[in-house]
Amino acid sequence: MLSVEVYIVGFVIVFLTQLIITYRWRNPKCNGKLPPGSLGFPFIGECLELIFPAHSHDLHPFIKKRLQRYGPLFRTNIAGRNIVVSADHEFNNYILQQEEKLVVRSYLDLFEKLFKQSGELRPDGLALHKYMKTSALSRFGLECIKKNLLLQFDQLVRSTFHSWSTQDRVDLKHASVAMFGEFGTNQLCISDPETSKQLVDTFINGSSAIMSFPLNIPGTTYYKSLQDKEKVMKMLKEIVDERIASPQDENNYKDDLLSKLIKDIDTVDFVTPEYIIQILFSLMFATFQTIPVAEHEEIIARRKNSDSSVTWEEYKSMTFTLQVVNEALRLGNTIPGFLRKAVKDIKVKGYTIPAGWAIMACHTALHLDPNIYKDPLKFDPSRWKDAKPEFISKNLKPFGGGIKQCAGADFSRASMCIFLHVFVTKYRWTIVEGGEIVQNPIMHIKNGLHISLSEKRD
Repeated sequence: MLSVEVYIVGFVIVFLTQLIITYRWRNPKCNGKLPPGSLGFPFIGECLELIFPAHSHDLHPFIKKRLQRYGPLFRTNIAGRNIVVSADHEFNNYILQQEEKLVVRSYLDLFEKLFKQSGELRPDGLALHKYMKTSALSRFGLECIKKNLLLQFDQLVRSTFHSWSTQDRVDLKHASVAMFGEFGTNQLCISDPETSKQLVDTFINGSSAIMSFPLNIPGTTYYKSLQDKEKVMKMLKEIVDERIASPQDENNYKDDLLSKLIKDIDTVDFVTPEYIIQILFSLMFATFQTIPVAEHEEIIARRKNSDSSVTWEEYKSMTFTLQVVNEALRLGNTIPGFLRKAVKDIKVKGYTIPAGWAIMACHTALHLDPNIYKDPLKFDPSRWKDAKPEFISKNLKPFGGGIKQCAGADFSRASMCIFLHVFVTKYRWTIVEGGEIVQNPIMHIKNGLHISLSEKRD
């Protein structure tokens, strides 16, 4: 039998080890003064409070409470990642202009695993982003919107709405995400309808748990998300391999982004089949994350054919609809902020953000700032009626900012306008159930929004 002394020594060792771990956790190295705040418990930080659901589109209580206590800069830790949360608008604008200088793009643990790149998949950050942005704009930029995307998306919306109207009820949340996802996926890599549907469904299942607690054991939401990611990557690999093996002649050529990427294998150093799979996955993720009747009736009245698709000129004339879209983007803060990682110590307001720490530029605080927006929780599209472009670019940042602003911003606005145009001019709807807003911390609609849709009759 072990002696009492051995038990005592073991207890002392465990106790001292815990003390050392806790001390180092609460007192991280810093060449200066850290912003105020707390790092929570060792290893898990303060993430339990962050993922606790809040039933409002106001700032998440986790962030709001700390801003009130510590001011516009505070430190925290989320699942082992040290983070400085910033609601300082001037500093956030500065940080977003410092891409690949003071900061690089960063993700929380699940995002990191979803988008992790290594070895040959990791070229220079600016070169990679420039290539990805150019590639995305080649399919979703303004010229493509004018040339064909408006027409294609209009046709898809009309056929999808007609299908919805034949059903007793439809979950608008899931069905609309699937519709946008299907359209985006077909712009990236055209495949047969069955494969496309399977790809979209698997992607939706995986991305729905994007902010789950990072516990990678069977049965957890986090584990399932990573498994769904692997399924999507496997399907994309099969699509890419099949396309590369097929002769790219007039009979087999498909007008999508994948065809362009395959051509670039011979001319761009870092473009490989593996990198193409990664870029398709990243752009797919972007496509999944993204009501003024009088104005639309006036547009229809000016047409020779009331059932014709929306033209570029009609889209640009939807001034009130664009105000509605801006207000929806302001209040629909899907994520609490944009993450960057400091590559060197950053001095701000007398504090030091150590190299290696993450910085969350909290754009939700900007969108809900009562000093900028009167009655910020009210949905009021008219607040954008006389807004200058300078005001909008400075104070509305749903797509990020700096050199890495989302390349699909213009298409997102255009597609939302088309969606609303067809919705309010061709259909009537009633809410069956659902619609409860929840943040944990990503904003979503709990249990969906189920509606009954019917065509308007002249």
